[in-house]
Amino acid sequence: MTDGVRATLLAGGEGRRMGALGTGRLKPLVPFGGSCRLVDFSLANAEASGFGEVLLLSQYEERQLMDDLYRTWWRPGFRVHFGPYDQPYRAGEGYRALDRTAPPERGTADALIRKAPYLFGPDTSEVLVLHADHVYRFDYGPLIDAHRRSGAALTLAYQRIERRYVHLFGMVDFDAAGRLTTFVEKPAEPTSDLVFAAFCVFDAARLHHYLELLDGTDWQHDISRDVIPAMLAGGESVLGHEVRGHWEDIGTVDRYHRAHLALLDHDPSMTVSQLPCTIRPEVARRLVDTGPGLTRSLVAADLVNDGLIAHSVAFPGARVGAGARVRRSVLLPGATVPAGAEIDGAVVLEDGTVQQVETPPSVELAGVGFRG
Repeated sequence: MTDGVRATLLAGGEGRRMGALGTGRLKPLVPFGGSCRLVDFSLANAEASGFGEVLLLSQYEERQLMDDLYRTWWRPGFRVHFGPYDQPYRAGEGYRALDRTAPPERGTADALIRKAPYLFGPDTSEVLVLHADHVYRFDYGPLIDAHRRSGAALTLAYQRIERRYVHLFGMVDFDAAGRLTTFVEKPAEPTSDLVFAAFCVFDAARLHHYLELLDGTDWQHDISRDVIPAMLAGGESVLGHEVRGHWEDIGTVDRYHRAHLALLDHDPSMTVSQLPCTIRPEVARRLVDTGPGLTRSLVAADLVNDGLIAHSVAFPGARVGAGARVRRSVLLPGATVPAGAEIDGAVVLEDGTVQQVETPPSVELAGVGFRG
């Protein structure tokens, strides 16, 4: 099924819209769900779909990212390929800086062009493009099979969402035969409730053709803004593949916060058991509906809680001081909430910094979801 498919991971995000949460860390390495990082979802999906290797497409602070992925995702049967840096890692020499005289990458299409020698080859018939900041579990096998059966130049994943959020994504629409008719990146006035889920499979030869066609022109160097519209305008067969399960694009701290609270729903679209586990995998996690000092929260076994926690996610090493109250919040690894503090609708960083997301209610927190 995966023979001939080159799986690639776009992981160049800087996390500028993540506020303090994105400061000092790479966006793909932002912790998620009490057990993993954002980058782990696409890699876990690729491994579960039968891929033995994924090509990393990254430039921003790539040494930090490669060192981390080498530690967490290189193992028998699966690894991340580091392009021009791969051989030194194979030899146990780690990262070796390359010539940096080339201009910086300007968009996702540039990432494909720069890594073209490692992306296109005689044995590559399709290119699967993934992103490192999406929360979802998905088997890529049916997507690839449908693409091959159709003979399409591109098959892109899409999802139906509330129309009020469509302006944040690439809006798509299809005809009765499932062929793409509309693709508008971040439309001001959405006319569809379907959005590009930002992973897709290209026919390798057609992708290479359009990258060469666009290169050197006045373009934005982006897959969504340039390559897909050019393929559509060129009359290529572009089809859709619906994503029916959980899928979340974590672009802002607000979406990050809401995605965590969604894990605590009584009928969540993504369960705790579906989360990858790369942050201190030796520490167990559990979803507690009611317990001493806890109400409907996802917590690590090493949590030190001398206060009250409700509808929150606490990563390994988190500590809540005596009399403190935490509600609708996320406590990152090792975060400490001081005794007597009241935290509501926030993300507490590793150093104790509180990044407020929701405006706290004016009423006392006691009695608003807390049970002693």
